[in-house]
Amino acid sequence: MNASKGFAAIALAAVACDGAMGLEEAKSLRSQLDHRTPFASLPEQTIATMFDDLLQILRNDGIEALVSAAIPALDQEQRETALAVAAQLVHSDRVVEPDEQVFLDRLSLQLELPESRAQQILDVIQILHRDSLAD
Repeated sequence: MNASKGFAAIALAAVACDGAMGLEEAKSLRSQLDHRTPFASLPEQTIATMFDDLLQILRNDGIEALVSAAIPALDQEQRETALAVAAQLVHSDRVVEPDEQVFLDRLSLQLELPESRAQQILDVIQILHRDSLAD
């Protein structure tokens, strides 16, 4: 697995970790990748084939296997960004389910980021999504 496929695998795992991929999460997944290198310049068919491959791994082997295959392809900086994108995707439907929180906690450990850095990333994404103006 190369870095771009690994990055997409972690994003896919984030939207699938609660057992369902809602419309908002699917849109967010696409949006998160569409504006990033190399996805912005890849032909639609290439992206579709990549996701078919990733979905096959997800269906056959599960989320853990998908994430475990993806991580070695990513360097430290890519791992940080993958965690931030995963957290962004988990928050995209405005509700973080317990399964999703467990996924993010486990992913933070699996990515082997310094604990304080991983927590900082998750905290910032949570701050971005809190409804601080609600009464």
